[in-house]
Amino acid sequence: MAKDEAKGQEEKSGFNPSTFLQETKDELNKVVWPSRQQLISESVAVILMVTLSASLIYLVDNFFAWAAQQVFG
Repeated sequence: MAKDEAKGQEEKSGFNPSTFLQETKDELNKVVWPSRQQLISESVAVILMVTLSASLIYLVDNFFAWAAQQVFG
């Protein structure tokens, strides 16, 4: 009995491309895709946050460069 179970598990552990593609398709069908409006608004939000973060880092870097110039320059 144990040998039959081990043999069945060995056969299941092999890679089967058609099974893989079918399971991938099944999983993609479960995905809730965003609407166009949602995609655009969230993309704008991400771009805005990245721009604000980069600007803040730029300003802090310039401040510390100015402060270092005052102290060491």
